[in-house]
Amino acid sequence: MSRERSYSTYTLDALLEAFASNAPVPGGGSASALAGATGVALLIMVASMQKAGTTASVELAAAAARLRPLRDALTSLIDRDGDAYTSVIDALRLPKGSDAQAVVQRQAFESAMREATEAPLEVMRMCRLALADALIVAAQGRRSAASDVGVAIELLRAAARGASMNVDTNLPALNDTAYVDRVRTERRQLDVDSAADAERALALLSRPSGDS
Repeated sequence: MSRERSYSTYTLDALLEAFASNAPVPGGGSASALAGATGVALLIMVASMQKAGTTASVELAAAAARLRPLRDALTSLIDRDGDAYTSVIDALRLPKGSDAQAVVQRQAFESAMREATEAPLEVMRMCRLALADALIVAAQGRRSAASDVGVAIELLRAAARGASMNVDTNLPALNDTAYVDRVRTERRQLDVDSAADAERALALLSRPSGDS
């Protein structure tokens, strides 16, 4: 199941075919990262529309500067999530006929599952940061682009929710209870914070045109 190149180099049709194939990767985790990257890209687009020389343009330029590395991080997570799940499959295929082999197999599986958990958790972190800047773009961006911001927010929320499903799916397979508890706590907080910022940003988009 090795992949010769990054998903970021695929054409759109090729990437959609990869998602549609019966191969285990790319799957939902990679799709969540892609949705998040698309949402961030839309925010950057709207943040770049404001005329220079205004207070809004300064705030939007700062937001765009913070958003660009988030887009790059989410793009890289499309590959990272797929690679992590491939490692899980490889670990499951290791021999475990002897006690020594079983120990090696379990250690490889735990390590792979932890990375398969960290990848979607990182998607959630990036989406959380992006949604914080969505508040600025929603408040200061051009009202004519409000629907673009709204789509970005919905994509980021979908990405965060999808990633959280992957985190929750993977945690029961891990034996490190301290790690599991820490991740569950962070996952819950990221979900709460992301939902709150998304709701506030959408409310800003729906305000009357004369409101500040």
